[in-house]
Amino acid sequence: MNIGAAAQASGVSAKMIRYYERIGLIAPAGRSEAGYRRYREADVHTLRFIRRARDFGFPIEDIMRLLALWHDRARSSADVREVAQHHAAELRQKIAAMTDMLRALEHLVAHCHGDGRPDCPILDELTGAHEAPVQRKTGDDGDRPGRRTPGTAMSAPGGTGRAISRPARALPQTSTDA
Repeated sequence: MNIGAAAQASGVSAKMIRYYERIGLIAPAGRSEAGYRRYREADVHTLRFIRRARDFGFPIEDIMRLLALWHDRARSSADVREVAQHHAAELRQKIAAMTDMLRALEHLVAHCHGDGRPDCPILDELTGAHEAPVQRKTGDDGDRPGRRTPGTAMSAPGGTGRAISRPARALPQTSTDA
C-alpha cells in the first residue's frame, strides 16, 4: 500500500511516517518501480504501535527502546516495565509542576479585581514587579539566564512548599499523531 493508505490504516499522518523513517524509528519503506513508498501490513502494525505509544506520551527515545523490546522475543517483561515506570514517574513530575502552576495562577486570578482599575496582580507577577530576578544557570529550562521561573514569587496556595516551575518540554505532536 502507498503512504496515504498506510497513514489512513495506522492513524499516523504521512508527514509523521516520513519523519519516523528519517530518524530510524521505522525501517525505510520498500519502493515501487516508480519510486513510491510501499508499505506492508507489518509496517502498518508498527506504525499503530508507535501511535499508541505516542498516545501515552512516550518520548521517541523510549519508543525506540519499546520497539526493540517488542521485536525481541527473548525480552524480559521487567525491561518493558522499567521503561513504563520511568515514564509514569516523569508524568507525575509534570502533573505536580502543572498543578503548582495552576494553583499559583488561580491565586493570582482570585486577587485580581477584574474591574476598571489599572492595578493587576497578574501583570505584576508576570513582570516581576514585587521581586528581584533570581539568577539561574543557563540551560535550566531553556530560558535565558537571569530570568526567574514564572510563579516563583509566591507560594502556591495549599502550602506545598515546592517551587513552581515549568514542566519539561515535550516533542511537538501533530493532530494525527496524538
